[in-house]
Amino acid sequence: MFEWDGDTKKLLSTLWIFLTVNYIYCDVFGMHDADTLQQLLSGEVGDIKITEEFLLYFAIIMQIPMIMIPLSRYLSYKINKYLNIVAATISGGIQSYTVYMGGTLFYLFFSFFEIATALIIIIMAIRWKPTATR
Repeated sequence: MFEWDGDTKKLLSTLWIFLTVNYIYCDVFGMHDADTLQQLLSGEVGDIKITEEFLLYFAIIMQIPMIMIPLSRYLSYKINKYLNIVAATISGGIQSYTVYMGGTLFYLFFSFFEIATALIIIIMAIRWKPTATR
């Protein structure tokens, strides 16, 4: 059914793509929720004020999974392994924290896949052993 050529770098990069697309699509999907959209337009979502500084902080956080797409494919084994563990721990940890803040059903649905993907990346990176060709 599924076929994997054993290229851990390629698989990790693909998982980061999957994670990033889920993050983006969840945010786009949120624009279709009237309550969320109204809050965004008012500049305050729950207790969070949407300021330029907040948006910069959010952009930095979102850069983590996006930068991991090429880095996972091209970094050398050792730094790649540890950077994947750190980046997935940060990304998955932040997403896990936001789930406790509450959210819509679709947000919780996407969060499940985002957190699960981060955990898969962590497990794969931990189990990753160097090979002669990679």
